[in-house]
Amino acid sequence: MAHTEGGWPEGLDCTDTEQTARFRKRVEKEEEYVNAVKTMATTVEHCLKQNNAVDIYEEYFAGTKVEHSTEPPSARNLTVFKDPQKIKRTTTRISWNPDGGKKLACAYSSLQFQQAPEGMSSNSYIWDLNNPNFPELTLVPPSPLVALEYSNRDPNILMGGSYNGLLVFWDLRSGSSPSRMTSIEKSHKDPVYEITWIQSKHHECMSTSTDGQILWWDTRKMNEPTDIYTLDTSNKPDTVMGIQGGTSLGYDVAAGPLKFLVGTEQGYILACDKKSKNPHDRIQNVFAGHHGPIYSLQRHPAFAAKYFLSIGDWTCKVWMQDIKTPIMSTKYEMCYLTDGCWSPTRAGVFFTTKMNGVFDVWDFLYKQNEPTLSIPVGETGLHCMRIEKDQGKLIAFGSLDGSTTLYEISDALCGAQPNEKQTVQAMFERETNREKQLASIDKEKKVKLKKIEMEAKQAAEGGDAADQAASDAKISELESEFFATLGISKTEGNSEGPGPEQDVDPDAQED
Repeated sequence: MAHTEGGWPEGLDCTDTEQTARFRKRVEKEEEYVNAVKTMATTVEHCLKQNNAVDIYEEYFAGTKVEHSTEPPSARNLTVFKDPQKIKRTTTRISWNPDGGKKLACAYSSLQFQQAPEGMSSNSYIWDLNNPNFPELTLVPPSPLVALEYSNRDPNILMGGSYNGLLVFWDLRSGSSPSRMTSIEKSHKDPVYEITWIQSKHHECMSTSTDGQILWWDTRKMNEPTDIYTLDTSNKPDTVMGIQGGTSLGYDVAAGPLKFLVGTEQGYILACDKKSKNPHDRIQNVFAGHHGPIYSLQRHPAFAAKYFLSIGDWTCKVWMQDIKTPIMSTKYEMCYLTDGCWSPTRAGVFFTTKMNGVFDVWDFLYKQNEPTLSIPVGETGLHCMRIEKDQGKLIAFGSLDGSTTLYEISDALCGAQPNEKQTVQAMFERETNREKQLASIDKEKKVKLKKIEMEAKQAAEGGDAADQAASDAKISELESEFFATLGISKTEGNSEGPGPEQDVDPDAQED
């Protein structure tokens, strides 16, 4: 019930408390006022009894949790951002603006070696989700961009990696032109395939390229890198000797501020630690990951220190940091996988893109042998993807024809399920223990096989000696039989006789 002050006589000042108090006393003594209160009291009493009988504001299911969402997994197409250039290029990288995920930065380039069409533009664009028809801002680099990343802390800062190896820095408050860039002498010698911002430091980032280098940069002073590391695995066993070309990076400050993963062109995953003083010790572990270039690496958002995801050749694999074999792997597809990532909101969900234009959603809580949802995004192949991290609901896909398609997934795929994190962790630990047991069994088999080989070798050597002794005895026996047939003793037969060129006269022998 709401009461508004009003209804005072014309000559009464309602702001004067004494006048209003005298007026109330006079009215309360009137008979009409008493009858009106009695009439209203009956109605108020009836309402109070109703409220006592039924609580209309009661939440009947407050505090209860749904065991699992009954909504079927789905995704819907929201919009498409098309490259405005006439000569179409591949969308090589997508980066979400960290300020609420309302904007996208897209890099465009042609990755065919020495086959870029004449007159192809090098521009890249920033798109507003509410205006897909025209880009909000045009980025003008000196060479087409292959990599492009927003800063984790400042939505106005962008770092781009060019096809010619340069790194380009933008402060969007200054416009479309780069604020700073590296020199060609101090940059990569091949295209820059990925850039990662160091989360613990606002101005630092690192980049990798197929020239086999990891370069660390300070955006305040980009005339030369702050550190250089060559991906040389010559001192590592069971790997291709020489320098590995970098194609992807995996970094999460939760795994260690100076620890990172590098995916190589040769299919290996290198676990590195920058704090090692000796450059040869920076590569701490090597995983024989895939049969070709590794296109994507990402540590698990909930278990960054232990588990990570890799995309390459025809499969996606889940790894444990301390085991050199994958603990889980998808089936071999009929076409190449091009990109993938974990869901930022659900521990058991990850996404992959394929060369045939299909986007797959894998939900380990539902099934592990096949995707939960597969959606054909476009007729051309998908090259990259990126998910918005705040809510995990919006996913952007970059295609080979330069179009960027925005999808929204259903709540069943982005809403965390009860006890999901614990369930997924138990699943990963079970698979880890299984791989450790298989590795132990394999090691025991190798030890036994080596032991058997040694015993066989020793037996073979002992057998040769016994065979030689038997052969000598047989030869001695045959010699005795031969000399007995001739009627001479063995000692006489072994004495020196006539040379091979001397003739023996049989008549003299008869005499």
